[in-house]
Amino acid sequence: MTYPSCPQCNENYTYEDRGMFVCPMCAHEWSENEAVAEDVIRDAHGSILNDGDSIIIIKDLKVKGASAPLKQGTKVKNIKLVEGDHNIDCRIEGFGAMSLKSEFVKKA
Repeated sequence: MTYPSCPQCNENYTYEDRGMFVCPMCAHEWSENEAVAEDVIRDAHGSILNDGDSIIIIKDLKVKGASAPLKQGTKVKNIKLVEGDHNIDCRIEGFGAMSLKSEFVKKA
């Protein structure tokens, strides 16, 4: 039987244990009934992000060409989700238009 790839790390070493799929690479567990869309973007804590959400930056981020980093705790409103490595487009007060990675933010 072929098991689905892990939605967290995309490895194909998953196995079934008591009705749940388990990934031995990242220890992620999910059920067969759980709808896992490949285009879902999640924050650092696993919450699903949507267009128009507000987020909070969870780590100081260095910005190329800027004299100061983006500080932890900075709130960003009205995000737009896009494809690619930096999957959040937003406008940050004092910095302007910016692209962020979802792994460095949490849903507000």
